[in-house]
Formats: sequence, structure tokens, C-alpha cells
Amino acid sequence: MVISILGSTGSIGTQTLEVARWRGWRVAGLAAGNNLELAVQQALEFNPDVLSVNDAILEAARAALPNMRVVADALEVAVTPCDVVIGAIPGLAGLAPTRAALTAGRNVALANKEAMVCGGPLVWQAARQGGARITPMDSEHSALYQCLVGERMADVAELILTASGGPFRDGPADLSAVTVDMALKHPNWTMGTKVTIDSSTLMNKGLEVLEAHYLYEFPLEAISVLVQPGSLIHSLVRFKDNQIKAQLGAPDMRLPIQYSILSAIESASSGEVFIGGRRPETPLEPLNLIGNLELRAVDRQRFPCLDLAYHAGHLGGVAPVALNAADEIAVAAFLEGRLTYLGIPKLIEIVLSQAPRVELSWENIASTDTWARTRALEIVAAS
Repeated sequence: MVISILGSTGSIGTQTLEVARWRGWRVAGLAAGNNLELAVQQALEFNPDVLSVNDAILEAARAALPNMRVVADALEVAVTPCDVVIGAIPGLAGLAPTRAALTAGRNVALANKEAMVCGGPLVWQAARQGGARITPMDSEHSALYQCLVGERMADVAELILTASGGPFRDGPADLSAVTVDMALKHPNWTMGTKVTIDSSTLMNKGLEVLEAHYLYEFPLEAISVLVQPGSLIHSLVRFKDNQIKAQLGAPDMRLPIQYSILSAIESASSGEVFIGGRRPETPLEPLNLIGNLELRAVDRQRFPCLDLAYHAGHLGGVAPVALNAADEIAVAAFLEGRLTYLGIPKLIEIVLSQAPRVELSWENIASTDTWARTRALEIVAAS
């Protein structure tokens, strides 16, 4: 097995490399961003054919790795020959490398939800033109995929995503005084800063709803969310005969990471849309089910970001692009102390209400993203 990782120094990237150590997989390419020390460590251990880093650390990386091909463009990693490309560059920055990989015929295990949220139909178009497969890596979408193995989408009535509920699922009643430290204390998962804040507002779940809509090409109104505090039930599928399948597993991203990569290979070789990719000897403890399977309804008034995501999906076109861009600016402003916690959904709502109503295209994605970020920054400055 040969893999390349877009976003190798982030949470998903580092955990993917742990799985590669388990399995003895070779790494053909690493796109590492700004983290010079970790990028060099990874490159020395895995000896990839190509390493990409941001311009700011390019010369330092080349000096530290004189015998390695070090470039400034993640697109070169995306098209490097390999079995599977892991798309884990966060935010809209991950869209272009994902597109390049698919167009080049590289199978993609997709962890970057923003690529599908902002460009879903276009991403599928690139995959089909390149003859490439996409398998989901997010725990919830991997769970849906696993529930759909052996099934037909024509028999599906509802896709049900689960949310941990984040740090504020049980309180406090008043969220106006939430601090950055409070919002970053996720009860179950270890994730990057942006995703952790999004989990606390449930915007992360809203983006996952949009991702499921585009990833499975399934009606938005037939996708729902339940709170599962234990983070053991990752998603459920209700079929038209009213039977339900659920996927359970420990809250450990290495499990869906491994499954997604192996499924990409199996799917590409077999031609099947949904096909499992398991390795029975995974070195993790057995799952303890006792007392951890509660399901709750979402308090949608308390977490308005979820409905904002649904609204963007119903608007269609580039509305999800505006939603995503506004959220990135809002979260950054909150982390920097320039916006209150409750200001996050308010800012997103304003930007979404003013967003251009144009059709989805690669050009309109870029222009809408720029407009939404600029408008969001103006609102933050004015507040």
C-alpha cells in the first residue's frame, strides 16, 4: 500500500501516519504546511518522494532535507503516483489539491469536509472524469458508508448523523459568557482547534449534514441529527422497510482512517460503490457498550448553527461556500477575542443572508469565498 497525505502535520494527518506505522504502508507524498519541525521529522521517518511546505519555511525545509524533493505546492503531492491520497488539509484550502488528485485519477480518502460542502457536485465531476474513487474518512460519514455496505441507496429512507453535543450539551444555560478555554474542552474527541470550536456550536455537524447531502447525493430533508453523548454510535441509516442499521466504535479516528483507506482500494479494484475495508488485528481495546448508547434530540434553539447549515443547503448554489467562509472568519475572531461566542452564529447568519445567489462553478466558489471573508471581516471590525 502506498499513500500520500495532504495535511500531514494536522490531527488527521498525524493519526494517518500512526496507521501507516501499524500496517507498514509506504508514504509517497506529504503536504505539511507551516510546521517545520514536524514536517522534517515526518520526512526523515517516512522518506516520501515529495514533501510540500508553505513558502515561509520552504528554504529552511530544503536546508534540513538536502537529499529530498521539497516543493511549495501541495498540488504536486496530490498528483504523485500512489494508491490513495488522504485529503486532510483543513478548510477551503483543501479543495484545489483534492480536485487535482481526483482529476489525475488518484483515489481519495476524504477527511476535508469543506471540499464536499463547497464544491460537492464539481468534486464528483472531477472524480468521474478521472476515474477515481472517493471514500469518506470523517467518523460519521465512514459510519454511514459502513451501514450502506451491501445495500442500495434506493432502499434508504433516512441518513442519521450523531453528534456528541460538544462541551455545552448539558450546560451552562447561558452561553453568553463562554470563553475560548471552555469551548475547546471537548468531552470525547481530540481534534484541531477550528473543528473543536465548530463541534461546540454544532456547526461541525451542520457541515457534515451538507457533506452527507453531496457525498451520498441524498435529499437534504432526509438527513437528520441526533445527540449521542458517548460518541460510540457514529451514524445510523433508516431503510424504507423501517429497519435501522447503526455503526458503533470507539471515539478514535484511527479506526475510520484505516477503514476509509482500505475501502478506497477495495472499491477501486472491485468496482463496488460500498465495500468494506477491515483489518481484524487493529491494536485497540474492545468497545465497552454498557451505559454509553443514549440518544437525544438536538436543541436547535441553543445551537442555531445547525439550522444555518440546512438553510445554506436549501439555498444551494454557492450559499454553502459563504456559510463555510463566514464560519472560518467567525471562529478565528472568537479565538482572537474579537467576537463573542454567541456572535459566531449571528455573524454567519448576516453573511449568508447577503451572499450572492449564483450557480455553482469553480470560479464562483473562489469569488464567493473571497466576498464572504471580506464581508465577515467588515462585520467583525464594525462590532
